[in-house]
Amino acid sequence: MEIHLSQPDRLNKAFSALADPTRRAILMRLSVSEATVSELMTPFALSQPTISKHLKVLEEAGLIERGRDAQRRPRKLVPSVLKDVADWVEPFRTQWECRLDNLDAHLATMKSVEK
Repeated sequence: MEIHLSQPDRLNKAFSALADPTRRAILMRLSVSEATVSELMTPFALSQPTISKHLKVLEEAGLIERGRDAQRRPRKLVPSVLKDVADWVEPFRTQWECRLDNLDAHLATMKSVEK
């Protein structure tokens, strides 16, 4: 069943899912390649039900999806939702880079005046 969420709902769910370090680590692992639940459990000292709960949150946020490969049920990233998050954050990053560049320029001016 595919759920279509509005942009604000998708972002809210994505940010909520990304708030957890285990889920972020799972996403980092899935950025390399798709993986099954047992493969995703390997680096964590967590039970299968706990990992499955994290995967469910990521799936509900639209960040990952479950595939089907014979008997395997690998999870994989859904890049479009991550792009939505990056697009939302981008204006803030740009603004702060501009502010830091202005600060660098101001400090350089002050330093040259002191000489």
